[in-house]
Amino acid sequence: MKLNKLTQTILTAALAAIPFTAFAANGSMPDAAQTAEKVRKELVTLPFYGVFDNLWFEMNDGMVTLHGAVTRPTLKTSAERVAQRVAGVTSVVNRIEVLPLSNFDDGIRLRVLRAVYGQPALQRYQLGAQPSIRILVKNGEVTLEGIVLNDMERNIANIQANAVFGVFKVNNNLRVEKPAAPKA
Repeated sequence: MKLNKLTQTILTAALAAIPFTAFAANGSMPDAAQTAEKVRKELVTLPFYGVFDNLWFEMNDGMVTLHGAVTRPTLKTSAERVAQRVAGVTSVVNRIEVLPLSNFDDGIRLRVLRAVYGQPALQRYQLGAQPSIRILVKNGEVTLEGIVLNDMERNIANIQANAVFGVFKVNNNLRVEKPAAPKA
């Protein structure tokens, strides 16, 4: 039974790779929530959206504001294009940062990927279509984004990333998922 709950929690974390916030001033929360879910699905299924990219958005009265960082300029424009096509979206503000091209950063990305996902305690986070731990590298500075199940895994990911050659600094933005309350 616990294994099933653990598997369910991991899948939930993987599906939540792109967090969203939906606000509706006119009280039409179901419509706003459905629109936000459609935008999230479009972003998650973008071609070339991978572990080295992180996208998230805010939605307010039909206006979608895209945030995050990507390694390809085409991914930034594709994210804006697919968000504009979703029914219920009135406008899109694109604040996605394109990370600089750098062979040095590319090497760090691969080494951090191997270090983090090579750690047995963290290997389960690479399962699924979208890994739940994102690795962003800009000028030798690593930022970890995503969701893990507990503080120990959050700390392990931080230690693994800090141990990689060439990393100047690690910003550990991994969030710990709150466990569901047990049912009586």
